[in-house]
Amino acid sequence: MSHHPCYTMAGLSLAGGVAGFARTRSVPSLVAGVAVGSMYGYAGYLIKENKDYGHETAVVASAILAGAMIPRAIKSGFKKPVPVAMSVVALAAGGYYVKKVIDYM
Repeated sequence: MSHHPCYTMAGLSLAGGVAGFARTRSVPSLVAGVAVGSMYGYAGYLIKENKDYGHETAVVASAILAGAMIPRAIKSGFKKPVPVAMSVVALAAGGYYVKKVIDYM
């Protein structure tokens, strides 16, 4: 069941990248959204199929997403809801998957 958060994060990341592109024509937002969404999707697949490194891939995707969103949230003074929400969700998903990695050691 731990693959469900990955698929949710994949959808959120892809939607965020597409929305960023649609709103401001930001190609980096689109590329980053697709890349991080793909990482989450692949991690979900690995976890679902009980293959190696699924949880670790989800941790890396969470770190990348948090690394991109936290500075944006800080820069906006925590006034823009999307960077703040994505920062919180990325940290929560990262914490969840770090716990899963530790549990399986």
